[in-house]
Amino acid sequence: MANLLVRNLDQRIVDALKRRAAGHGRSAEAEHRLILEQALLSPPKRSFAEVLGSMPDVGEDSDFERAETRERAAGVFD
Repeated sequence: MANLLVRNLDQRIVDALKRRAAGHGRSAEAEHRLILEQALLSPPKRSFAEVLGSMPDVGEDSDFERAETRERAAGVFD
């Protein structure tokens, strides 16, 4: 295993890391390892546009039109 030394960190970052680690019941070092692993080794997340683009093209636009009525449905906003 390799070692990594990070110098000149803002004290706010160190404090936030310690708080986060304590909240997860880990040491600051273990939390730091987990953050690096998640940031660098996790598969990239798809963008919202990619997710929308992957949706199948089903139905006609008219299938999804909203029927406008002048009457309020009973109990909907009560």
